[in-house]
Amino acid sequence: MSVVRTPGGRSVAYRPRAFVVGAACLALALAGGVFAVAAGGGDYPLSVPDVLRTLAGSGHPADAFIVREVRLPRAVTALLAGAALALGGAVFQSVVRNPLGSPDVLGFTSGAATGALTAIVVVGGGSLALACGAVLGGLLTGVLVYALAWRQGVHGYRLVLVGIGVMAILTGVNGYLLTRAQIVEAGRAVLWLTGSLDGRGWEDALPLLAALGVLLPLVLLGCARALRMIEMGDDTAYALGVPVERIRLTVLGCAVLLVSFAAAAAGPVAFVALTAPQLARRLTRSPGPNLLPSLLLGAALLTLADLAAQRVVPGHQLPVGVITGVLGGGYLVWLLAGERRAGRI
Repeated sequence: MSVVRTPGGRSVAYRPRAFVVGAACLALALAGGVFAVAAGGGDYPLSVPDVLRTLAGSGHPADAFIVREVRLPRAVTALLAGAALALGGAVFQSVVRNPLGSPDVLGFTSGAATGALTAIVVVGGGSLALACGAVLGGLLTGVLVYALAWRQGVHGYRLVLVGIGVMAILTGVNGYLLTRAQIVEAGRAVLWLTGSLDGRGWEDALPLLAALGVLLPLVLLGCARALRMIEMGDDTAYALGVPVERIRLTVLGCAVLLVSFAAAAAGPVAFVALTAPQLARRLTRSPGPNLLPSLLLGAALLTLADLAAQRVVPGHQLPVGVITGVLGGGYLVWLLAGERRAGRI
């Protein structure tokens, strides 16, 4: 750990390896976004220099329309959704002190999916109703899981077990809602459930950007230090003066909102919230929740997955959830095998 002094005489501690990993993930995310805008998955070819010139304001008017109004919103949505999912996953894994404690496993993405399916099938609403339904479904699921897991506090393993049970129930509800849908509604719902960035516009990216603008400072600046102490155990955190339950409720609420807004923008993209925090912890080799490296790595992962989804099958775009599901599922199998070899499961 290194320490630098600010002009005001205050000292700031940081880990050089974590700083390098975070900077590399940021550069990878931005580069992946530029290549995704250039690839575009359409019939209008653009090179990387064309994209950079257009973003700088000196491109051809036709290029400007394609980049700024058609392809850039999709890339920005991928960056923001990946960051939100990864940060939410890092918070969940830190609170439950379990590498499997992600929104995918705890049922929060299933709750967001239930809300969105209700908006599509029952209400018959458009994109705004879908987004509102996803956020409301995620919030209600968070309240339900927290209430059922509460018993003089919330223990990590109890939260995981309750979350798995709620997820099983919501999976059945989602299947029932799909059987009630008309064929057009069912097709739209299945595409959203897979996780897709196709056709995303600024109306999808801006609400997520606003949510991140409010929640990021609260999590990174207001709760990160306390969250690091809670990872050492509730008794230790209480002894250090941390209001454990208030901090835990605050960060869980923020994480649920982050995951819900990400699902509203891109669908319940699988495994980003699970894999990004674990990979960040392994790359930085640092204890603690690694919130900022996880956020940057999640943005890079989803952006690169979207780029692969546009290019892996010539002439056809895959939903980004297919790519993250295949890669994340393989990572989960590897993680479980490692836990078994270590005798923890």
